[in-house]
Amino acid sequence: MKRKLISAIGVAGMMISLAACGGDNGDGGDKAGADGYAGETLTVWVMDGSSPDQWQKDVAAAFEKKTKAKVKFEIQQWNGIQQKLTTALSEENPPDVFEIGNTQTPAYAKTGGLADLADLKTEIGADWTESLNESSIYDGKQYAAPWYFANRVVLYNKKIWAEAGIKDTPKTRDEFYDDLKTIGEKTDAEPIYLPGQNWYHFVGLTIGEGAELVKKDGDKYVSNLADPKVAAAMETYKKFQELSKAPKDKDEATPQQGQVFGKGNVGAFIGMGWEAGIAIEANKKIEKEIGYFTIPGATADKPEGVFLGGSNLAVAAGSKKQELAKEFLRIALNDTYEGELAKLNGVIPNKESLQTNLKGNVVAEAAAPAAAGGGTTPLIPEWAAVENAPNPIKTYMTAVLNGKSPADAAKQVEDEFNKRLAQQQ
Repeated sequence: MKRKLISAIGVAGMMISLAACGGDNGDGGDKAGADGYAGETLTVWVMDGSSPDQWQKDVAAAFEKKTKAKVKFEIQQWNGIQQKLTTALSEENPPDVFEIGNTQTPAYAKTGGLADLADLKTEIGADWTESLNESSIYDGKQYAAPWYFANRVVLYNKKIWAEAGIKDTPKTRDEFYDDLKTIGEKTDAEPIYLPGQNWYHFVGLTIGEGAELVKKDGDKYVSNLADPKVAAAMETYKKFQELSKAPKDKDEATPQQGQVFGKGNVGAFIGMGWEAGIAIEANKKIEKEIGYFTIPGATADKPEGVFLGGSNLAVAAGSKKQELAKEFLRIALNDTYEGELAKLNGVIPNKESLQTNLKGNVVAEAAAPAAAGGGTTPLIPEWAAVENAPNPIKTYMTAVLNGKSPADAAKQVEDEFNKRLAQQQ
């Protein structure tokens, strides 16, 4: 998952309560022999910004204590990583363990690049949050392990909300809409900045409706945008977008919505926590006015559906150190070090019981409640081509916002959508 760390926007004061997984802090377990794996080195690829130096140091020490082997972390850049990883997995000595984007995982599983981790899931993954683990499963088999995640929240201007006389944050979708209307009626501010093509938020709305963006037609996948549940999600999006002055044919990065919010005349926007940093960079004075809350759902007991961006950890099928790689995962993913990563990076951990590590981090605390009900784009290898520009889902959204019915907009992009799903991977 490509993102800036939440800690970079000045969110501080986090507290932590670490608990060892089954009483194991990496101190015991089976050894390969009297000397364990002495003399061996495990190569682990992690993406830039994913694992703090302190986390790497602590995990490496526990790994060496347990196995007598060394671990070598190699930092990778997101730009170009898919091609680099594809090449590496086809060579004789691939990285033994590597971080992989959650939505990228199925494509690598399909090509045979990932080791089956069913035994590890049974051993340490019984309480992994189901929604976070879904991307690690392909064709019914466990090919990776969930590591860390993040999702969108509502970032709002507390000063504007106070001027409108709003004393509390909304708990339902209707309350959220009513609050935004009140801002429009009682202040000079734009209630919400919601560009027409913030499509990851739209994906979240479809998840909340229980909708799928694709469906099976014989042995192939085709567009499911004509589903009434998808239309319902789009109608919700349209209702809120009508309160915004944002362009209907642009996404949240054109211009950066954080910069727009930073001008101080927008009540709220829906984005990643780190986007507050963009607002603050544009206007330092707004820092004290920024608040965060979970995107409200149809009812108070269930937050809105959200797109879960994140990363999994996988073992290369071609690694000659399969058992040692699994020992690394047992340590890196136990409660101590999974909890430490959540605290240091402000990311959502792979099990709900570890969300206590987010206490005091206002962004993560706003994001975490929606994680259990979140999801992703379709977890099929064929999906990758759909997101290439011009993204047909963005085209669909703009068409609806400009007056077409959801059914007609779905029909407009159907051929292109299906053409992309049919591309060979």
